[in-house]
Amino acid sequence: MGVAGFSSIPSCSSSSGSSFAVLIVVLALTLNGVTVCNGGKTSTFVRNVKNTEDMPLNSDVFRVPDGYNAPQQVHITQGDLVGKAVIVSWVTVDEPGSSVVLYWSDGSHRKKEAKGKYETYKFYNYTSGFIHHCTVCNLEHDKKYYYEVGIGHTVRTFWFVTPPAVGPDTPYTFGLMGKHEVVNHMTDLVSYIHHFMEAETMRVMYEAWFVRYKVDVVFAGHVHAYERSERVSNIAYNVVNGLCTPVKDQSAPVYITIGDGGNSEGLVTDMTEPQPQYSAFREASFGHAIFDIKNRTHAYYSWHRNQDGYAVEADRLWFYNRYWKQVDESPSS
Repeated sequence: MGVAGFSSIPSCSSSSGSSFAVLIVVLALTLNGVTVCNGGKTSTFVRNVKNTEDMPLNSDVFRVPDGYNAPQQVHITQGDLVGKAVIVSWVTVDEPGSSVVLYWSDGSHRKKEAKGKYETYKFYNYTSGFIHHCTVCNLEHDKKYYYEVGIGHTVRTFWFVTPPAVGPDTPYTFGLMGKHEVVNHMTDLVSYIHHFMEAETMRVMYEAWFVRYKVDVVFAGHVHAYERSERVSNIAYNVVNGLCTPVKDQSAPVYITIGDGGNSEGLVTDMTEPQPQYSAFREASFGHAIFDIKNRTHAYYSWHRNQDGYAVEADRLWFYNRYWKQVDESPSS
């Protein structure tokens, strides 16, 4: 499930995870250019429907490295739950080449080796390059490492710094780049006409658990737009009592729909009107988010609209952890 705690790809064995498993909003969002509805706020920003050069093809980001079969699109992701492993990924075009990663810590001259695998895929008449993934395990926390990919005259060298050891007050920053199936596939608390209430069966199954264990935030995709909910629940409802309206609930999570990372179908723009009371903020735009855990009690969340090449912070709020620092967010408090 896509709840705070943000599980990574568990490629190396580990027995503990992030202690900051759940977070909660405390600061009301500050925003320019909004329309007040029955619910929260609907952004008045209208994205240009024409294609824009957010990242021109002549950008250095797209430059092919020199040399035959040189590794391209090299990037890393966290490889376990505690920050002691990374997954190195890259693409070779001409032939498979090597899936081995050589790595060493800063100040050391002894190179270690990790062996990976590669795969390819086809989509209609397109055939991908050779996509390599290699997990580097047993790293030390808060340490700089160098690594090499490629062979012969096309070896490329990069570096990274591992995160600090997991603990209740360990700061950690997550980048949330939404797509169609980000984190959790979708949430029921969306007010866009497209996919409206499609996740009702999932809500019935999981919502009571979210409330019982004070899950503070749930991230979902599927809807190609952005929306953040109020802290509400609908656990009192059953098929006979008719209590089908979500109510304010300080033990319920904030649901964030962030399926706005870009897609070939375009944005979802049709919204239900008036804006439901459970909807705090919504905007039909592409974007990404940053979730910055400060310590066991506080985390800062910001959503950035991708506006013609510029990251514009359009939604932001503070979360308080429900276990360590409970705060009543109701308007009367």
